[in-house]
Amino acid sequence: MEKNLNHTLLLVDDNEDILDFLSDDLSDKYNILSAANGSLALEILHSESIQMVISDIMMPGMDGFELCRTIKSSVEFSHIPVILLTARNTLQSKIEGLEQGADAYVEKPFSPEFLQVQISSLLKNRDKVKAYFASSPLLHMKSMAYTKADEIFLEKLQQIINGSIGNPELDVEHLADQMHMSRPTFYRKIKAISDLSPNELINLARLKKAVELLNNSDLKIYEIAEMIGYSSQTQFGRNFLKQFGMSPTDYINNQQGDKKKNNEW
Repeated sequence: MEKNLNHTLLLVDDNEDILDFLSDDLSDKYNILSAANGSLALEILHSESIQMVISDIMMPGMDGFELCRTIKSSVEFSHIPVILLTARNTLQSKIEGLEQGADAYVEKPFSPEFLQVQISSLLKNRDKVKAYFASSPLLHMKSMAYTKADEIFLEKLQQIINGSIGNPELDVEHLADQMHMSRPTFYRKIKAISDLSPNELINLARLKKAVELLNNSDLKIYEIAEMIGYSSQTQFGRNFLKQFGMSPTDYINNQQGDKKKNNEW
């Protein structure tokens, strides 16, 4: 089984035997970190790039519900999917877990295969959303949000980028400062939520703004390139082609062709 080095899972349980069991079962495919309680888990989340948290509910101190609620309400971690594990199989317990924002709820005892499928499904769905956002010229950043906190974060980020989109010097330092986050924390958040570095996300935002202008204005391509912060039309055209599989000119021609077909109908 090929190990997916892009995905690090954080296992949280006060039972060392359970941690060892889960780690042994999952370490063939994922990078694994573990914590004995919710407080230690939060310390790890602050220092490591985590793609998923799998936590027991019944733990001393901060239990799994509180850990899940903290993750989902924090802009720094709200993008991270959480699977809760519990021996409490009552409907009320399931409802409470989902109310805290849990992405999945797995009852003990569970089959390792079932847990593997849950993990794989959640990670694949997120990867599909990221890829769709990157390849779709008109899709807004907030389409990548899975929580309200993420939606607010991405809305604000889009506004900040759009407000400075004509500045060729727009960079991660400026964005982190405007979002009131440290550079490492901001970088980790952007990479996790989009699979892009902040600079790659800035470039993609420029190109998506270009698509908007190509659709809704009579500006020349070189004028649009300058408006979105490119120093040359050639560089703009090259990046546009690489991102969307067609040149700006081809994009315009395709849009005009679609409009003509619609008018004929």
